[in-house]
Amino acid sequence: MPLVQIKGISDFLSPAQKEELIRKVTDAVVSVEGEGLRPVTWVLLEEVPSGAWGVGGEPVTTDALRRMASGSTCAA
Repeated sequence: MPLVQIKGISDFLSPAQKEELIRKVTDAVVSVEGEGLRPVTWVLLEEVPSGAWGVGGEPVTTDALRRMASGSTCAA
């Protein structure tokens, strides 16, 4: 039974984006392990509170992540 755990900053992804991520990650696992495992492939999205995630010694917030996703080079 495959289990994929993904952690991310809370309130970054919309419900539709979470559904798409779950679907695409499941598809990727099944493409390697076989279609028969689709019904037992688990994808767990865990949300970490904004500011409780650090990269390079600095906390990352939801707003900073949105700026990064938009192409801004400022992570803080």
